[in-house]
Amino acid sequence: MQIKLHPRPGKALQPRVAAGARGRHPRASAFLGFLAAAWLRGGGWRAGLSGGWLGSEARGRPRAAVLSDDEAVAVRCWRGRLLSLGKGLQNNPAFKCQTTQDKESRGVATFSCCAKIPWVLGALCLHTENHDAARLETSSAKSLMDIGTRRIFSSDHDIFRQSVRKFFQEAVVPYHAEWEKAGQVSRELWEKAGQQGLLGVNIPEERGGIGGDLFSAAVVWEEQMYVNCTGPGFSLHSDIVMPYIANYGSQEQIERFIPEMAAGKCIGAIAMTEPGAGSDLQGVRTFAKKDGSDWILNGSKVFITNGWMSDLVIVVAVTNREARSPAHGISLFLVENGMKGFVKGRKLEKIGLKAQDTAELFFEDVRLPASALLGQENKGFYYLMAELPQERLLIADMAIASCEFMFEETRNYVKQRKAFGKTIAHLQTAQHKLAELKTQICVGRAFLDSCLQLHAAKRLDSATASMAKYWASDLQNSVATQCVQLHGGWGYMWEYPIAKSFVDSRVQPIYGGTNEIMKELIARDIVSDK
Repeated sequence: MQIKLHPRPGKALQPRVAAGARGRHPRASAFLGFLAAAWLRGGGWRAGLSGGWLGSEARGRPRAAVLSDDEAVAVRCWRGRLLSLGKGLQNNPAFKCQTTQDKESRGVATFSCCAKIPWVLGALCLHTENHDAARLETSSAKSLMDIGTRRIFSSDHDIFRQSVRKFFQEAVVPYHAEWEKAGQVSRELWEKAGQQGLLGVNIPEERGGIGGDLFSAAVVWEEQMYVNCTGPGFSLHSDIVMPYIANYGSQEQIERFIPEMAAGKCIGAIAMTEPGAGSDLQGVRTFAKKDGSDWILNGSKVFITNGWMSDLVIVVAVTNREARSPAHGISLFLVENGMKGFVKGRKLEKIGLKAQDTAELFFEDVRLPASALLGQENKGFYYLMAELPQERLLIADMAIASCEFMFEETRNYVKQRKAFGKTIAHLQTAQHKLAELKTQICVGRAFLDSCLQLHAAKRLDSATASMAKYWASDLQNSVATQCVQLHGGWGYMWEYPIAKSFVDSRVQPIYGGTNEIMKELIARDIVSDK
């Protein structure tokens, strides 16, 4: 019997019985399901990671398997993952394994086995289920940033988180100060992230993405905040821009852009905000006029994240000025870098997010083909309303993750800094402040994890997403202010991480819809008769 396993980030391995084996062993799927769970959760076997989720230059191309030592055999799986099988299984004559290296297989590990060792698997799965049930929440963990905590995650997410954390620590942290001076990160970073499989994590594989779940995407959001490096605009690119194309784009648009975006070779941005239209999207003035089968685009946008480096911009424009309301006359367009009339203005100098490029964009008689229209004409406002809850959720999750980082940074500082003959941590005032901060952060984390679960089940509504965004971003600014205070004068020095966290926090209640608009949306839901 041959069985192919197709692992995905954040998902259990899914057994698929090869055509020639169907019907021979009716319990094959269950058997391999137990086997997959055991591999991912570690159990009594060694389940390891070598080099992280490596991906490849050409999507799905397998890399050579590596044997780490005589004790275990390493098997190359999808997107470059390595799983190590313990010696006991390796030497069992009932189980043999090999890797397929042909391009068509996409690096899928192919296993030949006969189901003679269910007793091993059964015991192992019982152990791993108990292990997962015992996951700590952040309130009980040693650190708010510990790996292996929070019930919404599995041990598969933990493996992914280790790889993501290593990426940010090695590929981002050492260069971030340099990028802050340049006002942008390097293009090489984007391609490295693509090679690691960190872009388009939650975009379905059949549409050119990685095919992971929402929780895997959240891992990337959180780990970026845990290193206090706000320069890379990965979250906007992967979880705001790419979903518009994946959900509303034509097959041609999906095939053309999504794989390149997942590889980090095409950087995405979305242009909503204008000099005279911010949170009020119905106040957009950028206009696209029909000219035969083409469109002629005119207007300007401001505060566009990834704008300077962008290769592809989703532009919000009015296409019907006679519509019964502005919401009924808005469309979305895909505008590519280099199109005649598309001009990028200066990189804007901000008080925070200094390594994140933010730009003005100008459109002067830009001729767009009919294929540049994203989705249906005059349906853009409805697409925006459908996707904005995810944008607000990721802002909220990154806000709470930033709070967790700031708390741990401050805890470490007060345990070392001395005043009045003892460390600040021994002062009751500081202790009570830390107790308040941790309680507030853990309460916020519990709500955010609930929102993540709701969104993963496609049940997160606009009002709840607005609650998460406004509450978490307000908390982030409150925590930043109090943590700077606990640092004293040193907290005002740019060389200290808490100073960067402080200035980076300030924009969170503004973009993605101001917190005043969030309260308006929440209140509208409260007083509505529907």
